[in-house]
Amino acid sequence: MHGGSMIQRIAKVLFFSGLVCWTGVLAQEFHPDWKSLGQYRVPEWFKDAKFGIFMHWGVQSVPAYDGWYARDMYMQGGETYEHHLAHYGHPSKFGYKDLIPLWTADKWNPDSLVGFYKSIGAKYIVYVAVHHDNFDNYASTFQPWNSVAMGPHKDIVKGWADAARKYGLRFGVSSHSDRTWNWFITAHGNDSAGSLEGVPYDGALTAKDGAKTWWSGFNPQDLYCATHSNADPPDSAYCTKWYNRTKELIDKYHPDLLYFDGPMPLQVVTGWRRSDQMKLSSAAQEEMESYGMKIAAHFYNANQSWHGEKLEAVLNLKTWLPGSVPDHSAVVMDIEKGQSDTLNADYWQTDTPLNGNWFYSPGPLDLSDTVVVQNLCDIVSKNGNLLLNVSLRADGSLPDDQKKVLVNVGQWLDINGEAIFGARTWKIFGEGPTKIQGGDFRQNRTPFTSSDIRFTKKGDTLYAIILGRPKEKAVVIHSLKRGSPVESAPISRIEMLGNVGRLKWEMRDDGLMVTLPEIIACDYACVLRVTFTK
Repeated sequence: MHGGSMIQRIAKVLFFSGLVCWTGVLAQEFHPDWKSLGQYRVPEWFKDAKFGIFMHWGVQSVPAYDGWYARDMYMQGGETYEHHLAHYGHPSKFGYKDLIPLWTADKWNPDSLVGFYKSIGAKYIVYVAVHHDNFDNYASTFQPWNSVAMGPHKDIVKGWADAARKYGLRFGVSSHSDRTWNWFITAHGNDSAGSLEGVPYDGALTAKDGAKTWWSGFNPQDLYCATHSNADPPDSAYCTKWYNRTKELIDKYHPDLLYFDGPMPLQVVTGWRRSDQMKLSSAAQEEMESYGMKIAAHFYNANQSWHGEKLEAVLNLKTWLPGSVPDHSAVVMDIEKGQSDTLNADYWQTDTPLNGNWFYSPGPLDLSDTVVVQNLCDIVSKNGNLLLNVSLRADGSLPDDQKKVLVNVGQWLDINGEAIFGARTWKIFGEGPTKIQGGDFRQNRTPFTSSDIRFTKKGDTLYAIILGRPKEKAVVIHSLKRGSPVESAPISRIEMLGNVGRLKWEMRDDGLMVTLPEIIACDYACVLRVTFTK
């Protein structure tokens, strides 16, 4: 028996860290099934962290146009196709692979960037080690198309991992290559009209076509996947390769967070893989889905071994269809470009980009500094973390507009981080007129009002976060009115973070009225520290 048991057992877990192998004792051994994964408990570091930096940066940063450039450039009639045609040529002659030499990363300085992320309050970083484009941004043994063999000729993942550990930040990686089979099928198409109608795109090329080209010796089928139709499920070679690449990513770089862009990888039930068209026997489906489950168990087991039998792992999954993640407590669920509308019992995370695209593109940012801070407060009050995506330019530099927002967020956290980092949820998440829509792709982009208040706590201290700069001389916290079901012990004092001295307050039938200081030190949101008598 293994589901839910806390009995220590001998486990033989082998992984590679350079040339080092490990065999030893685990506090709990995880197996590739949901019952066993249900033993999982969220580590304290993640509960405390609250704020992390996500980075989509790679070959798709070169055109600076579309976060799904690699797929959309092969879709005739679309804006990305037309952009590619105008700037690079027809995808039968200049395909996605030909963007790779243009990604030189010549201004990339991971030490400087990670040092900056730490200075603005980030507690962890997550880098997209491989996006849907199937290009590994690390020294990959199983994918010849990688950033060490070509492009920048650098181990990008190692650079981020080393810098994160130097500055004491937790390190995570994101792997999206389980989606490539379906996502990159456009590269195997052709124009349906025009002068090049019927001419295959470069996804049809093979190794023998590479003579006297820059990619001589490489097989485009390794990048674009073997030619197939939408009705074809991923073949065993693809699934095995995905497993080997992902396991190597875990074993070589020892991340504490592993992010998958969907439910457990290689599940048919998720819908995006057009499962209604696939003809799979139950046995074949079970075999295909076992790869993701084995990776999950391996990640948890290996992570314990790196940390002296202490599980420090966070595995991020998403729900796309009901039942696609049978046990939300076995992982940390992620909401993409969205928030929760309720206080969740399970810890969760949202990931969202500062600009509209995950990869860099010029243009106005999607989120202001005000909204980032206020959304962070709302997320933390509901038991969540914010993983904020930064989009570097292709050369590895941080755009000034994104840097300015991050600096402003950091300045707010310098004063008010006490109410965020290491805090826990209260009996309710908050009060006020603004209602958040819960779920993916329902992100709040507008400021809250100063009538919106969010709560966090530490021990006997309650933090009431006013989402805005109040115009009135006093604020009334209605949730703390006399006789309220959430009324706590008697209050001993109230202060505002960033200001010196105690504030005057009065408990009334309609709520706790607090007289605010003449000068409020913070923009975006201000925090009342309410200390209760022990």
